[in-house]
Amino acid sequence: MPTVLWSGSPDESAPLVVLLHGRGSNEVEINALAPSLPAEFRVAALRGPVALGPTQYTWFENRGIGRPLPASLRTSIDWFRDWLATLPDSRPVALVGFSGGTAFAAGVVLDDPTSVAGAALLYGTIPFDAGVPTTAQRLAGLAVLHAQGIDDPVMPADLMRATWDYLHESSGADLEAYRTRGGHAITPEVLAALPEWLERVLR
Repeated sequence: MPTVLWSGSPDESAPLVVLLHGRGSNEVEINALAPSLPAEFRVAALRGPVALGPTQYTWFENRGIGRPLPASLRTSIDWFRDWLATLPDSRPVALVGFSGGTAFAAGVVLDDPTSVAGAALLYGTIPFDAGVPTTAQRLAGLAVLHAQGIDDPVMPADLMRATWDYLHESSGADLEAYRTRGGHAITPEVLAALPEWLERVLR
């Protein structure tokens, strides 16, 4: 079973926010977002299934930053869906991914856009050419919060451009987007926008 750090509402039927950490991180680090989220939501900080070290994990094997291996991404999406199926299914679910967690969250919703109510894709990129569809209108009507750092030194510039263009021009997503000054980190502006976006998506 996945390792999960639970916080927020103790009500297991409350709307669920799933926090997805970046590559080489873990559920404890991404759980630092939890105190900023609405208290009425249940929060699950999930540990990625691929170990990189004693306290470092990721969501998939890759061939470079932001470029998952299709078979590995497929295995992890199935693993995630199996876990989600063990939870109460009557409440809405939103994904919040950071960096590599964004690529995974995007993979989940591109694989099945009806599986969650929304996805916050923060400071990461869409997994193009990784076995999930990136066709026009694939995310039609899905609530997406997207943020990029203008001076991000981690994410490949070509993938950042392609992600921005896809989300704005052809995905069909119900999009709220930010390009922020700074690098590979969640800015105060985006941190303030996240709980407001979750309130709209999960109510």
